[in-house]
Amino acid sequence: MKIIFEDEIRRAAPALKVYTVEADIINPPTSDRLWEEILDACREIRTRYELADIRHRPAIDAIRNTYKELGKEPNRYRPSSESLMRRVVKGLNLYRSLTCIDLINLVSLVSGHSIGGFDADKIDGSSLTLGAGREGEPYEGIGRGELNIAAMPVFRDATGGIGTPTSDNERTKLSPETRRIFMTINIYREGEIPSEKVISMMQRLLSTYAGSTEIKVTEWRI
Repeated sequence: MKIIFEDEIRRAAPALKVYTVEADIINPPTSDRLWEEILDACREIRTRYELADIRHRPAIDAIRNTYKELGKEPNRYRPSSESLMRRVVKGLNLYRSLTCIDLINLVSLVSGHSIGGFDADKIDGSSLTLGAGREGEPYEGIGRGELNIAAMPVFRDATGGIGTPTSDNERTKLSPETRRIFMTINIYREGEIPSEKVISMMQRLLSTYAGSTEIKVTEWRI
């Protein structure tokens, strides 16, 4: 799967690099062992951050700045990594879901980076284009209904948008039947954790909890 960057993204996020991760998986409900890892991470987050600190994490701040450069209000359409952190710091529980959804949330929470997770068999075509959303462009966010993605970074396949930092699309979402995953780990700026460690963490979680034995990682730069 090839990643193509459009000029709008090149201008708005010149430091962006995207790691794509492809792997065969099983995707059952999240195990107690993985959920305990998530709870441990939540406890650590609560000890390290106040609510006002979240937007200033380097990875989250970079996504927010990209939204502003494209003309999107990040306080109205928060990146999902920021929303996850805010929920945790407020002392609210995360929603327990499927293995690959929750391990993506775990890496996003720890790193601050935007991570898209898609059923590879539902992606139309052999490439994705990363551009900016257009006014009136149809997009059904997972659990959100129609989402206004105008001026928001968006990955598109041959059919249309499948992923933004705020929400992935219902059309390509992960399910219990998903057997091959395609991820985009979107590093708009290096965060507190080096990108190599973020990738290593994702590989460990996939092999430990999703049964992945061959994990393909590719780096794409603007």
